[in-house]
Amino acid sequence: MKTETHPVNNPVLFIDGEHEWVGVSTQKSGEVRNINGLDHFVIRVEISAFTHPFYTGQKKIVDTAGRVDKFRRRYANQLEGR
Repeated sequence: MKTETHPVNNPVLFIDGEHEWVGVSTQKSGEVRNINGLDHFVIRVEISAFTHPFYTGQKKIVDTAGRVDKFRRRYANQLEGR
């Protein structure tokens, strides 16, 4: 492989509120934290799988004009067979 074509992956500590996990990324930051003798760039994220409403079960279905109920009535027989 050509060395100039691929970006450099850096060790990174992702932080989302109280959740932290280690990974790799091409991003860098000014904040560095040492973990097990290796410096990791600290990347703070606003939303991740830990806090996203879809993954936490807090997602709400916004039903306008009964469309969800209409869909469920229309396809009830097909959905029950699965």
